[in-house]
Amino acid sequence: MAPDDASPLPGKTALREQFKLRRLPLLASSEAAIRSQAATALERAVAGRGRVGLYWPLAGEIDLRPLALSPRLDGRLALPAVIAGRLVYRPWRPGEPLQADACAIPAPPPAAGELAAGDLALLLVPALAVDRQGVRLGYGGGWFDRLRSSSAWRAVPALAVLPWGCLVERLPHDPWDVPLAGWITEQGQGQPR
Repeated sequence: MAPDDASPLPGKTALREQFKLRRLPLLASSEAAIRSQAATALERAVAGRGRVGLYWPLAGEIDLRPLALSPRLDGRLALPAVIAGRLVYRPWRPGEPLQADACAIPAPPPAAGELAAGDLALLLVPALAVDRQGVRLGYGGGWFDRLRSSSAWRAVPALAVLPWGCLVERLPHDPWDVPLAGWITEQGQGQPR
């Protein structure tokens, strides 16, 4: 999608398919560098207080789980879980048992407890694409947007994790889309204009 293109943007459904196809070959050459850039962002986040919200990767998403083995992150991690029609974050340590959430994604069990927004210092979220205003294109469930519609969760910096080739000038957005604080690519961390 050319930044100067004044033509109407394709719908989100078409863009999801387009970026799924675009992202796969980009990951082959960039995943290690993106993970390295994410490690830098995590180091900055753990210099303060609070946990870091990672995600359990789906096929074609950048796998940040190796970063969880850092001794500096021990006891400082959280994973999302979709329960009862909402997204929550629960504490997590590598090796602890996980169970499928409502979207069939591995997540900490309910016994782990739910974290409040103030318990988290940073959220790293997967994305198919993100635009220069921070609008994220995900899989269409709206879980992160609903979570971040609350002012408390919006105050937690959230960064999309994706290849540079999936950063575009603009994406279509709906009134409920909550822009992110920025993104992490193989070229480093960026912020919206």
